Amino acid sequence: MKIAVGIATCGRKAILAATIDRLAAQARRPDHLFLCPTKNDDIDMARLSSAPFPVTILSSPQGSCPQRNTIIDAAVGTDVIVFFDDDFFPATNYLAETEALFEADEDIVVATGEVVRDGILGPGLTAEEADGALAADATPFPAPVIEATHNAYGCNMIFRRKAMLANGIYFDEDLPLYGWQEDVDLCRRLRPFGKIVKFNRLRGVHLGVKAGRTSGLRFGYSQVANPLYLVKKRSVSLKWALKLMGGNVASNLAGSLNPPPYIDRRGRLQGNLIAFGHLLSGSLDPKHINRM
Repeated sequence: MKIAVGIATCGRKAILAATIDRLAAQARRPDHLFLCPTKNDDIDMARLSSAPFPVTILSSPQGSCPQRNTIIDAAVGTDVIVFFDDDFFPATNYLAETEALFEADEDIVVATGEVVRDGILGPGLTAEEADGALAADATPFPAPVIEATHNAYGCNMIFRRKAMLANGIYFDEDLPLYGWQEDVDLCRRLRPFGKIVKFNRLRGVHLGVKAGRTSGLRFGYSQVANPLYLVKKRSVSLKWALKLMGGNVASNLAGSLNPPPYIDRRGRLQGNLIAFGHLLSGSLDPKHINRM
């Protein structure tokens, strides 16, 4: 089996280099690493020279969706593509467990793992904190549990490439920049062609680095526009979208009273309100964030 790792990156040169170091420590190394940055200085070229696997640097328009699509097309001859966020540290057995999982069941088209600790829920984690969380993980090799899931979590997503190509299913580039909920959309469109699973032996830490992320205003707009766009294209249900939007808007309302320094709750709320205004006027469009 040929396993490629793909990373779309933007403005995180140091943490990307640290992530590549963790890939080099995998018990089963990737057969190829594809990096798609938004600009040349997103990558520490000196650190790449010592990588113990082939590395290809690609170019595409900015945005998680076009960057990942470029990786999909470039990964010729690959059976499985593992998309990691540039701030996701996988446990050392992650790729070995990926290989075993996809070889054992040809019907699996998407898999995702167990996030031991997620810095996106707070101010973010340092590399040292992430390594500590992995070292302290009490169950790095638990009894295997494979369960059906709605979608992969965007920081660690594994796809059977032939299922994507055979059915012409790529990331939706009408979800611009950060591409919020692009992981859900792609997984739900792949669901008719196989299983989407969560496997507890795929483990890692998402640092949740704040640098390089979409502004609060833009992200708040996407929190409303993107789920409703997915409802319109029938990749998710209205019930799912309303639950997601309601929770986010409520969090932004409450958080705006005394916002934490690491989340722009007021900017997000402002973006929510602009999106609702566009919904009422019939002009709601995920791509509007390119003009904000």
